[in-house]
Amino acid sequence: MFIEKHDLHHEFPEFKDEIRTLKMTDNHFARLFKEYHDLDHEVIRIEEGVENTADDYLEGLKKKRLQHKDMLFAIIKKYQASKA
Repeated sequence: MFIEKHDLHHEFPEFKDEIRTLKMTDNHFARLFKEYHDLDHEVIRIEEGVENTADDYLEGLKKKRLQHKDMLFAIIKKYQASKA
């Protein structure tokens, strides 16, 4: 089974530099980034069959991951706009 990568560098390759900078300079972004990474890692482990869980639990994790990605994207866009 092919597991699609959802880490931020695959999701937003065009913002590689912004992600790196924000991780080092913005504590809120860094915390959200770590939470996103942890959620993504748990989803992958479940999808690969390393961990077993109920489908509704997995769907909840995916929704949380998407919410985090949306928040991170908003921060990236705000940072990018402030540089312009």
